[in-house]
Order: sequence, then C-alpha cells, then structure tokens
Amino acid sequence: MRTFMDVHINMVGVTAEELQAAHQADLAIQGEEDVEFRQAWADPITGHVFCLSHAPNAEAVRRIHERAGHPADEVREITVTA
Repeated sequence: MRTFMDVHINMVGVTAEELQAAHQADLAIQGEEDVEFRQAWADPITGHVFCLSHAPNAEAVRRIHERAGHPADEVREITVTA
C-alpha cells in the first residue's frame, strides 16, 4: 500500500463534530476501494482539511472522498518520510 495526504480547501468553519462525521463517512466505504483512512486534521479558520491514508493509488482516495460527499482538492503521494 502507498501513503497519501489529501487536502480539502473549502471547509471554513468546520467543527470537530463535522470533521468526525466526514471521516466516518470515508471509513464506512473505504474498503470498497481498498483504502484505509488513518487520520484527519482541520484548520477551521482557513478551511483546510488534511487526510492521511493508505491506498493502492490516488484515484481510489479521490473516489472515496467524492462518494462520501467531500471531494479532495489535492491528493499527494508521500514517498519520503523522516
């Protein structure tokens, strides 16, 4: 499995409860694309949300987010870590 970080840039004012609900929506269907969402972070002031996942490819991550109702603006593969 490969590791991905995706970004949503249109979630200004997102609350912890809304972030959790969006994350749960992803978790509910992630297995259908062999994706494993690990964690999500948000900055409600800027509206940026970041999600960490393991998946076979970026398109699988995109499809899950789209089906869950919150398409990602960017999906980046993480290939180097420290």
